[in-house]
Amino acid sequence: MPDLFSLEGKTALVTGGNSGLGKAMALGLRGAGAQVAVTGRDAGKNAAMAADIGDGAVFALDVRDDDAVSATITSVAERFGGLDILVNNAGLFRGGPLLGMKREDWQAVIDTHLTGSFLCAQAAAAAMTARGAGGKIINIGSMYSVYGALEAADYGSAKTGLLGLTRALAVELAPHGIQVNAILPGWHVTPLTQPLHEIPLAEAIRARTPAGRWGRAEDVVGAAVFLAAPASDFVTGAAIPVDGGYSIADRSIY
Repeated sequence: MPDLFSLEGKTALVTGGNSGLGKAMALGLRGAGAQVAVTGRDAGKNAAMAADIGDGAVFALDVRDDDAVSATITSVAERFGGLDILVNNAGLFRGGPLLGMKREDWQAVIDTHLTGSFLCAQAAAAAMTARGAGGKIINIGSMYSVYGALEAADYGSAKTGLLGLTRALAVELAPHGIQVNAILPGWHVTPLTQPLHEIPLAEAIRARTPAGRWGRAEDVVGAAVFLAAPASDFVTGAAIPVDGGYSIADRSIY
């Protein structure tokens, strides 16, 4: 029986893969046997990631740029002989109270998380369908894909939109053997959330989480490998929380 969790012979692309959850998933997919390319906008982080994952496997990319997305997907497919797995992880956070939120901040968040994921999925699906070997698209949502996001209408709307995109693409791409799913991380320790550890909210989050701790970046790796591997060939349109039980606890339990 084949190894249901082996990614040997597969090529994966992780957007926003030069730090945090993206980097953990990229290294995890490589550990499962895949050839892995990553994208990022920060030159310093890209250089550091190149040292970890291999020269030529890191691409500078703003996922909001249609032409750059298409060119990067083409470059990855040409360099590695195809593209089997796309992880849409690129994102940013602005947030703030609704009454003071600027249109340009709203647009930047929507364009990066939602439109960027659409553009990358569109280009990746074109490459996958042309090759005729199926594929996997994994969209990285958030607990704010299902919760109301206090003072973060931009982020919450973008992450909620990713669920609709996931379901729509899962239906449309199923005839091509492409599964499309989402991972919904909870509160994980990343560069983005690091400032929260300096305020009382950090302990409140831990107290509400049945697992009794914040997530670590590596906690998302198992879900990513599962959704990228043959083990999930009959799973599509799903959204898997990776949150230590936060989303099913209705109050502090510690």
